[in-house]
Amino acid sequence: MTSASADVVVIGGGVMGVSTAFHLAEAGVRNVVLVERDELGAGSTSKAAGGVRAQFSDEVNIRLGARSLEAFARFGDRPGQEIDLHRTGYLFLLSDQETVAAFERNVEVQNALGVPSRMLDVAEAKALSPLISTDGLLAATYSPDDGHCTPESVVLGYATAARRLGAVLRTRTEVVDILSDADGISAVVTNRGVIRTSTVVCAAGAWSQRIGGFVGVDLPVTPLRRQVVCTGPIPDLAPVVPFTIDFASSFYFHREGRGLLMGMSDPQQEPGFHLDRSDEWLPRLAEAIGVRAPSLLDVGIVSGWAGLYEVTPDHNALIGEAPGRFLYATGFSGHGFLQGPAVGEVVRDLYLGREPDIDVSTLDANRFASNTHRPELNTV
Repeated sequence: MTSASADVVVIGGGVMGVSTAFHLAEAGVRNVVLVERDELGAGSTSKAAGGVRAQFSDEVNIRLGARSLEAFARFGDRPGQEIDLHRTGYLFLLSDQETVAAFERNVEVQNALGVPSRMLDVAEAKALSPLISTDGLLAATYSPDDGHCTPESVVLGYATAARRLGAVLRTRTEVVDILSDADGISAVVTNRGVIRTSTVVCAAGAWSQRIGGFVGVDLPVTPLRRQVVCTGPIPDLAPVVPFTIDFASSFYFHREGRGLLMGMSDPQQEPGFHLDRSDEWLPRLAEAIGVRAPSLLDVGIVSGWAGLYEVTPDHNALIGEAPGRFLYATGFSGHGFLQGPAVGEVVRDLYLGREPDIDVSTLDANRFASNTHRPELNTV
């Protein structure tokens, strides 16, 4: 490719990019080009734990999560792909009174928006997730609509449908500059040539700050390594295991085949593009397991991987449009995969000049300059 043109260029081939490309093409945008520096889904999406939920503290995130859950439930029909959706529920385990009070408020907001979450006592939490130790627990929250699915299949479904609708998806195509003139954006320069366009959508995840810099837009996204491990088969493992999260430590697990997928945040992790696996966090993971699910200390680890969170200062996404037709959807701080369907719809509407069904104006990147950030408390 030496020279081409597009109505809109989407940068990033993870779930956010392919969802955006699909929704644009479905809406009749004729010349959509997506560029991805690696293979589709090779960035954060393929390293995600696959959780999907609407249990958040921020109303916008609740709405985005709930709308995406609806889309995931119908994914086999639109866009048309099996994604191995397991609606086993999300179970948050709470161990201090301040956190319990905060989650009680969260549940009230979630219920008002139609999310069937509820507070549980410790015995109810143990019945749902028998592997846990209840020592120190005070309460829990649970929503049966939440669960997990396969990120790679979601990317494949959106990508296949987008191509069928006429979008062009180019892999191994890295953006090296974005050109502008008096009218705004004029072209995207890649390692494989120039694409003339007047509109760009940045869905580049942890790499977004560099992309924003090409057009003078500050996207405060910091890459932060997160790791997961998978166990071997666990005898007598319950057929249904909720996505269980010890909120105090962030240790979580859900069923993966005949075993479990497990992970947690590492408070000692330095920011940066650290894509390699490291064993340094394993003692801290083992400590958290010993507190909340000690029987899992005897289970063998057979695989694992490292990926990048795209973290913003308030752990909320950046969604909006800057002057010159530069749109962005990035900085999801660990909940991008689960919001991919709804955000693709929002970006489509922003591009078409329509009012999105979900008001994301509070997620504009300018909120940091005006000190109007709004922290998401229910992060993992």
